[in-house]
Amino acid sequence: MAKIFLNGKEYEVPDNLTVLEAAQKLGMEIPTLCHHPELEPIGACRVCVVEIEGARTLQPACTTKVYDGIKINTNSERVENAVKFNLSLIMANHPNDCMYCEADQRCELKRLVQKYNIRPVFKVSDLPDVFDDSSPSIQRDLSRCIKCQRCVRVCSEIQGMNIYSMIERGYKTIPQTAFDMPVYETNCISCGQCAYLCPVGAIYETPDWRKVLKILDKKDNKILVAQTAPSVRVAIGEEFGMEPGSVSTGKMVAAIRKLGFDYVFDTNFAADLTIMEEGTELIGRIKDGGPFPMFTSCCPGWINLLEKEYPEFINNASSAKSPQQMMSSIVKTYFAKKIGVDPEDIIMVSIMPCTAKKDEITRPQQKIKLEDGREIKTTDYVITTRELAKLIKMKQINFIGLDDEDFDNPLGTSTGAGAIFGVTGGVMEAALRTAYEIITNKKLPKLEFNAVRGLDGIREAEIDIEGKKLKVAIAHGTANVKKLLDDIRDGVRYYDFIEIMACPGGCIGGGGQPKSLDPDILKKRASAIYSIDELSTLRRSHENPDIQKLYEEFLEKPNSHIAHELLHTYYTDRSVKNKVVTE
Repeated sequence: MAKIFLNGKEYEVPDNLTVLEAAQKLGMEIPTLCHHPELEPIGACRVCVVEIEGARTLQPACTTKVYDGIKINTNSERVENAVKFNLSLIMANHPNDCMYCEADQRCELKRLVQKYNIRPVFKVSDLPDVFDDSSPSIQRDLSRCIKCQRCVRVCSEIQGMNIYSMIERGYKTIPQTAFDMPVYETNCISCGQCAYLCPVGAIYETPDWRKVLKILDKKDNKILVAQTAPSVRVAIGEEFGMEPGSVSTGKMVAAIRKLGFDYVFDTNFAADLTIMEEGTELIGRIKDGGPFPMFTSCCPGWINLLEKEYPEFINNASSAKSPQQMMSSIVKTYFAKKIGVDPEDIIMVSIMPCTAKKDEITRPQQKIKLEDGREIKTTDYVITTRELAKLIKMKQINFIGLDDEDFDNPLGTSTGAGAIFGVTGGVMEAALRTAYEIITNKKLPKLEFNAVRGLDGIREAEIDIEGKKLKVAIAHGTANVKKLLDDIRDGVRYYDFIEIMACPGGCIGGGGQPKSLDPDILKKRASAIYSIDELSTLRRSHENPDIQKLYEEFLEKPNSHIAHELLHTYYTDRSVKNKVVTE
């Protein structure tokens, strides 16, 4: 512990903290823009400067460590003048058109400008004219960039993709792709972590919420169906002031109905369906001796990485579609028949934590063929958790005041196994619950596979199934994923079954989730996901009665011909090497 003096008062804090961390621990705010708890501090924005006795110049709080006896002043006139001046310099190189900005009320710069009553001392006229809407997942408007480098750092430090680097000098500095390529033409996997960490509106999810709003207002005799992913319900409340980790399932369903949707289905149902298909595939590989390792396939960011950088593993990936795409396929076939409507009269909107889901629905192999030969798109629009919050606010719905409502049936029943899809390790655990009981024909003595839980970047375990040792691994955050894949390719590691999630924490940390500066946000959301599982009456996917009914009435059995037609897909080599050979 270190004894520190902060604004004249004495405190004790751990001596490994920075000044910024110490102040936050003591409940005091120091303004900052480039700092984020997920990233290594670099002191780029100079908004967090503080006065330290004995130091000639002001010091950045995010990179300065505390020590015993340090005397810090965060609110002196000198500090306040420096903060205001630095904010003025940023605003001199920033557009003043907040009304049109996708950052909306989440803009960290706007909050500080209002707090310190900033008026720019001068204005730079030639703002960077870089607008990139090449990607269906993210858009970039670099005229709004404040040079905090969060996008560059998260893409390199945490995701290991290195899509962006800072170019030019001085006020012209911007984060740009190699050779100024449109981001969709790079190896970007559409994970959206750059958009999630951007403190302003320079990088954001491709905004489909306006299209959905227009559809909700017009209706046009269409059947409007929404589906919601597991992790949306443990995060949406944050947009309305609820505590992180709050489970808002009932209020979320009620809000979506008030928006004007005719049916609200639970993607957890399709997660159970995914386990039936993927679990059966795993059992088949165990019996047939491979190919191993088998990779999960529900994360579209991971699938983009697979096709772009690791095509040699394509045959190892499960052919099962993601729960989003399975749900949409079932809605436009099985459910359309049940309510007697043409599938093309159904508009399917997915509410997801993930920006890569917007990319996934554009893939040609995700289309399905109807009995009459028509080929249709299954998911029409994807909006993120943040976009759902925008719609709710736009319609002036009092989210917190809503009474809880239930999902619609027959596609609203789900198990705890489906819920844990939202957190890293959850898909693996759900699959093992079903695979173990189908292979052994015995009930699991303990449902929780604690060995596959946690937030370590790479985790491994050995599962005993009737004497058969199954070596499994989990990786999340693309830098960890790449390390694991490189080791497998080099023969350093061997596994039978691997779950991969592109985003840190899995879907709870998706690129479309509510933005947060809480260093424990992933733990809080993960805890909420596991609480849903623990409180569920049904906790194994194969016990879901509506899943059983779906197979009896429509799909026949897991991995049947019709199941493969609707619920499975294929992957293509999109690597640079393959492009060169093809061209």
